[in-house]
Amino acid sequence: MENNNLFNDPIQRTESSFTGENAIAKSFLSNVFAYMASALTITGAIAYWFGTDMDLISMLFNAEGGMNALGYIVTFAPFGFVLLISAGFQKFSSTVLLGLFLIYSLLMGLSLSTIFLVYTGSSIFTTFFITAATFAVMAVLGYTTKTDLTKFGSILMMALIGIIIASVVNIFMGNAMMDLIISVLGVLIFTGLIAYDVQKLKRIGSGQEYGHEMTNKLAIMGALSLYLDFVNLFLFMLRFLGDRK
Repeated sequence: MENNNLFNDPIQRTESSFTGENAIAKSFLSNVFAYMASALTITGAIAYWFGTDMDLISMLFNAEGGMNALGYIVTFAPFGFVLLISAGFQKFSSTVLLGLFLIYSLLMGLSLSTIFLVYTGSSIFTTFFITAATFAVMAVLGYTTKTDLTKFGSILMMALIGIIIASVVNIFMGNAMMDLIISVLGVLIFTGLIAYDVQKLKRIGSGQEYGHEMTNKLAIMGALSLYLDFVNLFLFMLRFLGDRK
């Protein structure tokens, strides 16, 4: 009799439902972070391999020191892959999306290899670990906070569009003060976006109506979002913490 009453207790049913959703969200986020970590490992390994081998990295430049055709392809191809992955979300299978994501991470490694020509290896590694620590703190905050970050996410996205426009304008102006302001804002924006994206992914992961294939697709897209947050935060931090050669 007691078991029957306990089974029908609405509080217990609510707690059971919450526990189930929480477990699903954790499983989903585990996949997201696994995909992200794999992509970052590929990017880091390729960047280090090319960036520390002058024979390899010289393949991206011509005799005058400017970028050759391969260098421009390596620089701009990642943008194309992001657009392709986003546009193909509904049409491509999760296997194809994952393959494109891993190829994208390889191309990003080639693109980022040039930072070894500008900054010392020790400052690059130091900045990477600081970025990783910052990412971990903000990810935990985004997962555990009870505050709805949706409105902050909207503000951060508008601010991101603003610094992209400002960065393009500053390419032609070459204003050092504007570059500093953009760098500071970039660090703040991507630090906030990490918490926002993790909270958003936690909510997505709690949705039990998704099938296995759609869940994998969403996990890959979530990994791409967090990957971009991490890489951009790293690059903005490198402007402050990186020791130039």
